[in-house]
Amino acid sequence: MRQNDDIDRDLPMDVGDALRDAEETLAVAESCTGGLIGAAITAIPGASDFFDAGLATYAYDAKRRHLGVSREALDEHGAVSEPVAREMARGVRDVADVTWGVSTTGVAGPTGGDEETPVGTVYIGVAYAAPWGSEESYATVSRYEFDGDRAAVRAKTVDQALEDLLAELDSR
Repeated sequence: MRQNDDIDRDLPMDVGDALRDAEETLAVAESCTGGLIGAAITAIPGASDFFDAGLATYAYDAKRRHLGVSREALDEHGAVSEPVAREMARGVRDVADVTWGVSTTGVAGPTGGDEETPVGTVYIGVAYAAPWGSEESYATVSRYEFDGDRAAVRAKTVDQALEDLLAELDSR
């Protein structure tokens, strides 16, 4: 039986199969998950067929330096926000030059939350790079509020990020 703080082991395999079948590639930019998505993906044999890079961009400066997240987005909205999650997903997609970029930013707890952004609040971004000239590239961001301790919030974020990516892959 799966514990609340365990990551679903089938999801990374499903994502890997979908990426491999589509001949598409993935890079991830993780803040609150600190590399857990990359770890889940690279636990799959043959992940090098589709996985390019995982960046743990925890600090503001790391988000700016490695992903091109704007100072304005960070200053105006804070790291745990829709605009920053969107810029992170687009940034990792473009910096790694992959088909898909996924980002996570949130408040895993046990401290750091407030009334507007309570502990457990997470934004997950998914960015797609369409062929040049098609004007079909896009990025989506979803906001979630997960219950549980820090480990549970992080594990639920990994699962949700993979589910969000799989949903986008299935819709194409």
